[in-house]
Amino acid sequence: MIGHKRRLGRFFDTEKNITMILPMDHGVSEGLISGLDEMGRFISGLSQTPVRAVVLHKGMAMEYSSHLSFNQNLVVHLSAGTKHGIPSYNKSLVCSVQEALRLGADAVSVHINIGNDLEDRMLADLGMVIDEAHQLGLPVLAMIYARGGQIINELDPALVAHCIRLGAEMGADMIKVPFSGEGKVFARAVGNCPVPVVIAGGPRQNDFENFCVMIKKAIDSGARGVSIGRNIFQHPKPFEALDKLWKFMSG
Repeated sequence: MIGHKRRLGRFFDTEKNITMILPMDHGVSEGLISGLDEMGRFISGLSQTPVRAVVLHKGMAMEYSSHLSFNQNLVVHLSAGTKHGIPSYNKSLVCSVQEALRLGADAVSVHINIGNDLEDRMLADLGMVIDEAHQLGLPVLAMIYARGGQIINELDPALVAHCIRLGAEMGADMIKVPFSGEGKVFARAVGNCPVPVVIAGGPRQNDFENFCVMIKKAIDSGARGVSIGRNIFQHPKPFEALDKLWKFMSG
């Protein structure tokens, strides 16, 4: 088996064949937001949860990856951009695949936004990362969103389906997109995608019960898991929220 495919298999629950990924890379784009204050202690507390992987930028990976349990994977996020940038949807590579591997990464991730005047450069970055990561045996999580001057509604089912297809065409090993809420088009896109698709959580939702119902609908439509940050680490009881979400996903 090719190395990056073997590593990717470790991300999925052996019984349910789904995954729960916790991105904690928001400090670059958002600054010191609530929920990311004591990252070492928080990551240590994940050992008894269903979380299969944590996404960190290289600086936090250097400091806190040792807090992950043995069966949890480290994803080093290679791209960055802040909410203050012009334009705010710009994402640039800030870490190499080689550096991520040196830090102990089990996978790398790249964020790209399509439908804007920087799309060509972000696509080129993704293509380069996929080539380099596969040469080193690392899987690539592609986080793909439709954002920018040409986009009116980033949750348009056709746009979300395009993001899924784009990730597959580029050679990503796992694709993260928002859930459009429309199951039929989403299911067709996922059903014709040769690699797993996971769902983004987006901004924190006030009604966690409804949020879990939305995630369950995405799973029923073919999603293989979630990559959710703010709706977990900003929850008043994040570890209980993880257990509750997992029950919805795997039930």
